[in-house]
Amino acid sequence: MRPIPILLSSLLLAAPLATPAWAQAPLAAQGCIGCHGPSGAGIGSVPGLAGRDRAELIAQMNAFRANERPATIMGRIARGYTEAEIIATAEYFARQPR
Repeated sequence: MRPIPILLSSLLLAAPLATPAWAQAPLAAQGCIGCHGPSGAGIGSVPGLAGRDRAELIAQMNAFRANERPATIMGRIARGYTEAEIIATAEYFARQPR
């Protein structure tokens, strides 16, 4: 019996279990993590996104895109997202626990 392949296969099988939750987020949602935190819980004065209503998140992103909602940087960020990315991001954060 060769121990190295067994050890390697064990590590490969355990790798998905060790993947941080944010790494499983859609790529578009990963862009939010730097300011809103790894699970979208919010950091300091930056509001949390986790557990918020999907429709509310979509409406807010669309308001940022249209410059209808005041923000320091979110207007510029939101304009870089497609409609599909906004929906995927909202769905991801809506499923996260608060």
